[in-house]
Amino acid sequence: MPSHRRARTAARAALLPLLPIALAACAPRANENTTASANGGEVAPAATTAGGAAAAPCATPLETRPANAPDQQPTFPEQTRACAVNSNVAHDVQVVATGLARPWAVEPLPDGALLVTEKPGRLRVVSATGQVGAPVQGVPAVDARGQGGLLDVALSPQFATDRTVFWSFTEPREGGNGTSVARGVLSADRTRLEQVRVILQAKPTYNGTMHYGSRLAFGPDGMLYVTLGERSVTEVRPQAQDLGSHMGKILRVRPDGSVPNDNPFVGRQGALPEIWSLGHRNVQAATFDAQGRLWAIEHGTRGGDELNLVQKGKNYGWPIAAYGIEYSGRPIANSDGRTQREGTEQPVYYWDPVIAPSGAAWYTGTAFPAWRNSLFVGALREQRLVRLVLDGGRVAGEEHLLVDRKARIRDVRQGADGALYVVTDAENGELWRIAPRR
Repeated sequence: MPSHRRARTAARAALLPLLPIALAACAPRANENTTASANGGEVAPAATTAGGAAAAPCATPLETRPANAPDQQPTFPEQTRACAVNSNVAHDVQVVATGLARPWAVEPLPDGALLVTEKPGRLRVVSATGQVGAPVQGVPAVDARGQGGLLDVALSPQFATDRTVFWSFTEPREGGNGTSVARGVLSADRTRLEQVRVILQAKPTYNGTMHYGSRLAFGPDGMLYVTLGERSVTEVRPQAQDLGSHMGKILRVRPDGSVPNDNPFVGRQGALPEIWSLGHRNVQAATFDAQGRLWAIEHGTRGGDELNLVQKGKNYGWPIAAYGIEYSGRPIANSDGRTQREGTEQPVYYWDPVIAPSGAAWYTGTAFPAWRNSLFVGALREQRLVRLVLDGGRVAGEEHLLVDRKARIRDVRQGADGALYVVTDAENGELWRIAPRR
């Protein structure tokens, strides 16, 4: 979605005072190469692709279209245009529910029912058989303009005993809006939220309609990780590098919203203590793997969607180092076209052209043995479900599923039954269940 722009010189002037603070927070990551192999599909030997694309670790990359930024090269071969893999998994797609208004997130409940957020501001319970309940009462007002609204939803790790639900939303505020996180207790009859309170408000407030993030993920440490966007416009982007702003950050808080003492910037003068990582553009997908590592997938510009392995205190580059180009076709204003900069991390993987990623889940179930340990990512622009095969921390293969359904996939989650649950981004959105073919 195109951003408003000012002159590049003005953007650079706003950014320069922030660089020493942000870059001092992190050290560069080594870019060692690894040998790629895929589970659930054959991977061919290394080769160079056509159409301005960079070297890929195989002769048959899935992506063969010309790159938006053909002069940019990956830092290591497996960083883009992964091998095409085919798991040959027979599956059925059941349409569980229809008529959902711009559904943004789906969260399976222990008994097979599902919580679904609708962007205009409604939270609904959908039964396992597809009955869509009335809006759950108690959700605070949202600013649903542009990309705003009711966003992600997540269950407390102790939901079985505390029935607590967390959600992120675009909160209307004096002078604008911002991403906030609230929590509440779901009533026994699932008709209302009780004891509702806002536990986190992203700062500063800004009068805009774009790039709010936002995904919620509980880590194995019991902490809540919150992804945030940098609000898109060129003059505000530099705040992704500013430790005094929540924009363009991933935050880490306790379930009550308080700050853990071991967060990386606690006690640093001028830094907001909730910050876990910085230098993000607009993260709308985040999930923990079986090893307890946090992976985040963020929207890039034209040719810069990224998969990152998120680590404590690290700087992921935006907007001073990034792949892709502006929507105008010019180099990214704040980066001078640079894809690397000392003190910033390289993405594990990037897409050029982009897929517009939203929602992600590591598959750990038993219903699809060939998909175990795969990372699934929803794709809005490309209208498909993306499966990534990783080996040794590198992407070894990529498979595209549900292409024939031509639907913008907003979120994907694994249910307790081992099925995958997906919601589609549409005025008449749908909830799907992906299960083994019988």
